[in-house]
Amino acid sequence: MRPYHKIPIVESNEPLVKIPLELFAVENPHPYENLGANYGQHSPYFLRETVVEKLISAQNHLHSLHPGWYIQIFDAYRPVNVQQFMVDYSFAQLLTEKGLHESDLSPQELEEIWQKVYDIWAVPSLDLKTPPPHSTGAAVDITLVDDSGEVVNMGSPIDEMSDRSYPDYFIDRNSEFHQVRQLLNDVMIQSGFTRNPREWWHFSYGDQMWAWLSDQSTAIYGRLL
Repeated sequence: MRPYHKIPIVESNEPLVKIPLELFAVENPHPYENLGANYGQHSPYFLRETVVEKLISAQNHLHSLHPGWYIQIFDAYRPVNVQQFMVDYSFAQLLTEKGLHESDLSPQELEEIWQKVYDIWAVPSLDLKTPPPHSTGAAVDITLVDDSGEVVNMGSPIDEMSDRSYPDYFIDRNSEFHQVRQLLNDVMIQSGFTRNPREWWHFSYGDQMWAWLSDQSTAIYGRLL
């Protein structure tokens, strides 16, 4: 369990709605669908209705600061089966990167690999009390695109399983990377989102992590599917 899983959920029953993609930049093709993930009846570009409204507000605020810049949506709603798919994919990816075979590893070595995976990925839990944030329709993974149409270099790619994913990793290392991460954070915080302390790209509103980080007594969005 993560600390935010202690927060109770009082489901609002607010619907998932399609993100108006014409207002944003979009990762294309969608990274997880491109790997073979099956999102079922909803595309990954859905969020709870209020979350979409707040995301539009953040985009408008970004435009007021940097005309021509866009929030680029990497991933949003994610059913638990997709969470499981990406956890398994990331585990296999780590083994490949390290030149390891699962059958050759001791229980302790396996545990160390899984810990690296779960430093980034939420457990694909089916327990309604401990939903992965993205399965609630409350969380979105994003980056920035500048006025020349180029994706802004944030110092590390989304989903990188390393310390560089921590939002403040570059605070004393590279002021440019830290500044653009702070810009992204500022426009999202201004619209009511909170940022995952482990991931510079992950923001949410209304889920358990949001409630935990913003000192709310309850979350308003639980798992949908």
